[in-house]
Amino acid sequence: MKKLFITVSLLAMSATLYAETVSEEEAAGEAVTTETSVAAESAVTTDTDATGNDDTAVRKQSKGARILNDIDRFLSGEMTGGSGNDDGKPKFKFSPAGRILLDAAYYAPGKDGFAPGVAVPDIRIGGKASYGQWTAKLDIGFGYGKLSMKDIFIQYTFKGTNNLLRGGYFVHQYGLNAATSSSFKPSGEAPTSDDFFAATGRNLGIQFVLDLPKFFMGVSGITGTGLGGDNTATTGHTSFGALGRFVWRPLAREGAVVQVGVSPWIQSAFKKDVEVDGVKQTTSSFTYSANYPTRVAKVKAIGVTVDDARSVFKLTPELLLSYDRFALESQYYFMNIARKNSNPAYQAQGVYGLFRTLILGDSKYSYSHGDAGLALPKPKTLELVLGYNYTNANKAGINGGIFNDYSVTLNYYINKYMLCRLAWHYADTRSSAYTPNRHVNIIQARIQFKF
Repeated sequence: MKKLFITVSLLAMSATLYAETVSEEEAAGEAVTTETSVAAESAVTTDTDATGNDDTAVRKQSKGARILNDIDRFLSGEMTGGSGNDDGKPKFKFSPAGRILLDAAYYAPGKDGFAPGVAVPDIRIGGKASYGQWTAKLDIGFGYGKLSMKDIFIQYTFKGTNNLLRGGYFVHQYGLNAATSSSFKPSGEAPTSDDFFAATGRNLGIQFVLDLPKFFMGVSGITGTGLGGDNTATTGHTSFGALGRFVWRPLAREGAVVQVGVSPWIQSAFKKDVEVDGVKQTTSSFTYSANYPTRVAKVKAIGVTVDDARSVFKLTPELLLSYDRFALESQYYFMNIARKNSNPAYQAQGVYGLFRTLILGDSKYSYSHGDAGLALPKPKTLELVLGYNYTNANKAGINGGIFNDYSVTLNYYINKYMLCRLAWHYADTRSSAYTPNRHVNIIQARIQFKF
């Protein structure tokens, strides 16, 4: 644990030094390039002026700048292991990965578990290693005094394509939100509907991804037993499922995106053998829940436990539109849990929409083919995001709650490693047997470092 905090501290110091150096160079009117190869650096050191004399200002580089350049190349995965000879053989590459989130939040009214304060909700350290067409990733998270496993997978990318086969514990393709890391959600946090219907977020399984110019597909087979403390001793019989994401994108380029898609999910119930009054029985159920969109105070917003369950079917259509500096993204969610013993099926639904616009900096939204979603805006860009989220978890006599969330978020992308956010949410829960009926204004800020 001591090593973890030392590593995090060094990363934070490096980020601060990096940001200060970039600001100083820009103030002097110099062009800043953060991805400089060894060959390019050598070329810069031999530049001369028009008279043939060495340009000392360009040719010389301070020791601090060289160190920052090496750090940047290392974080970008340009420094590799192996012999370094261009012999045509695969080379081993390693790219470290990590993140630090610093949050502050104020709540009004501040009751029912909502108390203002600050938090470090997520610290991660790990990395990605590759050799030829093979890639492996390991991420370990630390938050609220607990260690947790994040992405752990081995991946094979088919030669000459973006198509891949991945196995392990990770977020599978299910809806537009699967395209975005949890720390880069446009509204700061994932919509509560997505947390509720996508359940754990990560699942143990295998996934195939097909990435074509106008079509994207991700199909997976999963098991309900994961790495979050669940195992067959606690969940009983293992739950199995299949899910996929199918996207058609007739227009997908910088400044113009038209994309529609649909993601189905089917999974067997979690079963467990129990003994009641000396009689052995097998119970089956599903449990779903989601928090309010804040991490300083982790308060449940909606939740249900559906007993006598057979299986669950979930479906989420998606829409993504973008033109120049404007974008709209939305998902609708539907869930049906079939039940035994003549119990009525449990159904829930939800929807969210986000209107995004670039205010300063970048003038157009770009597209990421490998994720089938919008790419991150360029550094020094200010973005405004207006959002609405609705979830109805009341059905068949099970009152999980009706949830609404209105939000306004400002995102400033400082550089490719850092961003800051300021968000306001008005959220309310009503008609719930799971949590108290309440409403809250959430004002929160975040500084994030991620590489």
